[in-house]
Amino acid sequence: MEKKDHFTRRAFIQGTIVTGLGLTLNLGSCKKPSLPEEPTEPTKPDETPEPDDSEDTFKVTDVSFPFQTDVSKGMALTIAGVGFATGDRIVFQPVAGTNHEKVTVETTSVTDYAAVVVLPDTLHSVRYEIYVTRGTESLYLGATNLKVVFNATIPDQPGMTVKGTVYAAGAGLAGVVVSDGYAVSKTDAEGVYYLPSAKKNGYVFVSIPANYEVATDERLPLFFNRLARAEQIVEIMDFELTPVDNNHHVVMVLGDMHLANRNQDVSQFQSGFLADVNQSISHYEQAGKKVYALTLGDMTWDTYWQSNNYSLPDYLQEMNKINAPVFNTIGNHDNNPAKTGDWETSDRFRTILGPTYYSFNIGKVHYVVLDNIEYLNTNNRNYNGTIVAEQMAWLVKDLDMITDKSTPIFVAMHIQLASNPNIESGESANPRIRLTNGQELIDVLSAFDTVHVFTGHTHMNYNIRYSPSLLEHNIGVVCATWWWTGKLANNHICKDGTPGGYEIWEADHRDLKWTYKSIGYDEDYQFRAYDLNKVHITKDVYAPAYTGTSWNTYAVEYADQNQRNEVLINVWNYDTDWTVTVAENGNQLPVTRVHARDPLHIISYTAKRLDANAVPTADFVTAKSSHLFKVQASSPTSTLEITVTDGLGRVYTEQMVRPKELEYLMR
Repeated sequence: MEKKDHFTRRAFIQGTIVTGLGLTLNLGSCKKPSLPEEPTEPTKPDETPEPDDSEDTFKVTDVSFPFQTDVSKGMALTIAGVGFATGDRIVFQPVAGTNHEKVTVETTSVTDYAAVVVLPDTLHSVRYEIYVTRGTESLYLGATNLKVVFNATIPDQPGMTVKGTVYAAGAGLAGVVVSDGYAVSKTDAEGVYYLPSAKKNGYVFVSIPANYEVATDERLPLFFNRLARAEQIVEIMDFELTPVDNNHHVVMVLGDMHLANRNQDVSQFQSGFLADVNQSISHYEQAGKKVYALTLGDMTWDTYWQSNNYSLPDYLQEMNKINAPVFNTIGNHDNNPAKTGDWETSDRFRTILGPTYYSFNIGKVHYVVLDNIEYLNTNNRNYNGTIVAEQMAWLVKDLDMITDKSTPIFVAMHIQLASNPNIESGESANPRIRLTNGQELIDVLSAFDTVHVFTGHTHMNYNIRYSPSLLEHNIGVVCATWWWTGKLANNHICKDGTPGGYEIWEADHRDLKWTYKSIGYDEDYQFRAYDLNKVHITKDVYAPAYTGTSWNTYAVEYADQNQRNEVLINVWNYDTDWTVTVAENGNQLPVTRVHARDPLHIISYTAKRLDANAVPTADFVTAKSSHLFKVQASSPTSTLEITVTDGLGRVYTEQMVRPKELEYLMR
């Protein structure tokens, strides 16, 4: 991003503001008490003082202040009024409830109709009561909300309702994208932008440029500013950035958390996930890399917002314990269940976490966060998986700002672009598009050479390659099976057998690497192998207290004994660039990719719930997946050499000594 070093803050502040707008406070000729040394309530003009005809009485009349005054530090501020004198001082007293100190400024010039002061760097964007002092006396002039901006003298333009400056180290930055979610603009050579905003979303955001960062509120990046005034009133919204080198960076991609104060979720989150992800963050930071985090939605669970008194503010408290800036994506369960309508139900997310769709850049990668839930809540929290038209139009504008189509594009959204593929029905080659306008999204993204789409929602792990340039990663989730398996079996696995975890993405300029990180395991833990001779899931062993008659419905293919010397291998982050080989006594065995269920999940969730004579939740029971592989050995006791090679050439191995028991804590 080009930095205009010659264009400094001082170049911006050679103008003045005259506070001659708003409600006029006619102060008359009454004498007011001195400005209090302590923050006691000052005397206001509407209070009736005692007349004082002493010779040292002074008065300043015809002063008025607007509700809000946009100012820049170091600028000359002209306060219109009659009666100022040479040597007067202007005092800015923060209103009660702020933590800032009062600021006293000498007048630099005085005329019959105004006084001029140069604003110091110690002023803040808060409400101030303003006094003039002369000798030992003080006079209350009025009050205004000071908004300290980079350049208070940006001229208005017809039709433009939001303007401002993007700057760093006291200089404007050219070519930075700013948007309100509808209009998209770029800053000029001085870092100034304009937007014709209808202010529907209530905020504007900066698409953080490469090698810069924004300030954070604890771990929440402050890349957006909230709009507070009527549509027709022009607002100044600045963005101050900090230069960094993040060309080599790492992003922790975090799927569904479903924090709801149930199933020991908070304690599991803290002792398991938080400890693990912070260890990963520390590892990469110690290697000199900038680290960030990106959620994929469903950080909370709307069903329990009221009954368990646990919602987005509680998630934010836990999120702030992640030792990296966290960008957030909205999920269907992060919408407000007390309201109806897509816009209305996302109100809490916007208020607490910020925009529901936006973009930013880290190093050479352009990140886009989308809200692909049209949350209606007209019938028990119903929703559509889609990108609404106005958001799709914004996405097109955002991507049009990127002229270099070799720029890697990372898209984060909650609902999967395509459903879990079934290898046996050919769905890997012809994905079942889940979003109603998923093909439109694919077409929009097709202009770029490298696109990775991150999704959650399914509580499974699978990868779909749509084209040589487009790969979707439906990523296993932090909460695994909604925290159930961690509570019941202490193994924390998703419903396809993927360990609960997150994905780690590393970008060295445009060189990309990624790996799935299982909570509690090393990064090289990438598969689990089962000796199917030892996988016989019976009620007597796994649910002796179960009194129902539906056991075989849940145990399915593992209800019967299997003595065919077969081995099942679950390679949870498999994509078509991976290979799986198995050798027995030096001989390669034929390996078949299958669409099957993970047996460990059956005994860890379904059987445990049946043992309590509870009906397993349909969405939580073990699901078939196509990242499993089957081989047949020549004997039940041979040792197998399993080798899995990922698409980046990294090799993972296991010397599988058989027989191998089916156990809750097996690798």
